[in-house]
Amino acid sequence: MLKLFEVSGYKCFDEKITLDFSDARDYQFNTDCINDGFIGKMIIYGKNAIGKTVFSNALVDVGAHIWGNSGRPINDIYYLNPNGSIGYAEFRYVFQFGNEQVEYKYRKLDRQKPIYEKVSINGNILFEYDTSDAEGCNISGLKEMSPTLILNFENVSSVLGYVAANTPLSPDSPLRKTMDYIERMFYAPVGDAGFAPQLLISSVFKDDEALLEFENFLKASGINESLIMLKDNDGKDRIYFNTSQPIPFDSTASSGTKTLYNLFIAFKLAEIKSTSLLVLDEFDAFYHFELAEHIVKLLQKLKSTQVVFTSHNTNLLSNRFMRPDCLFVMTKNKLTSLPNATKRELREGHNLEKLYMSGEFDE
Repeated sequence: MLKLFEVSGYKCFDEKITLDFSDARDYQFNTDCINDGFIGKMIIYGKNAIGKTVFSNALVDVGAHIWGNSGRPINDIYYLNPNGSIGYAEFRYVFQFGNEQVEYKYRKLDRQKPIYEKVSINGNILFEYDTSDAEGCNISGLKEMSPTLILNFENVSSVLGYVAANTPLSPDSPLRKTMDYIERMFYAPVGDAGFAPQLLISSVFKDDEALLEFENFLKASGINESLIMLKDNDGKDRIYFNTSQPIPFDSTASSGTKTLYNLFIAFKLAEIKSTSLLVLDEFDAFYHFELAEHIVKLLQKLKSTQVVFTSHNTNLLSNRFMRPDCLFVMTKNKLTSLPNATKRELREGHNLEKLYMSGEFDE
């Protein structure tokens, strides 16, 4: 599980902003929002242009750092914060696997220029590498773990990635579990109708049961259409609306319906691939508030996946399907859970949206 995430110096975040997944309270309702004692499902609420999308990108930056991609659009022309008070972007991830903890910190000058990396396991430094001081780096832990590993990192984009790829690690190794978690992180820009192309049909819609599940999902969302899978002239299977003259889904569905398709694809891929962290940025941009609730409840079924939603829909600030410790408000360089934003003891009967609108959670 991801226990803690911090970022600073990245785009609009000059100062450090922290998201603590371990700050789960003892609420006895909506317990499916909690995974093994950590926050498993959360909604980050914030006004327009406050940094929700930037923060979403930052959460999955580690995938781009290690492997060069993270399942998200690459738009990092302006990577560093323009104020430049620290001169680099710093990312810190703390992972927890049972009683074992792995901390991974790195700094970059832009998306392709790492300058520093540090990995600690249970408080013990595995390595600390600074490109400006290669001779003074601490790699004694690496030498002990893998005596035959060539410790030359001059042309390596990620030391952690290099170590994991060139060191035999047991499945129970905390380092292997960390790499596995990172590999299964996924950013889903569901508001982009081009996110989930038809080529994903072969991996998600493997049988009629999956297509029926998607059809029922649309009907539950208020779209009463029947679907059918047909093979086109190019030999590829594609979804059609099952009318007297079948109509291709991808070219005729509305923008809102296509985003529902994107969400369903993200949900099914999370099931199939056991996604570790699913980030859904402003997932409800096209939706009525009841549909947004329906989608949150659907994704709560992903028991082993930590899901982060971002939204500006205050209706989602509710104890009907969420809980206060899983609801966060983003302000400038600050991310605060509702219990930490007020001195009031929040209870199940409280109207969180009304409290928010009255200024209860203001800084």
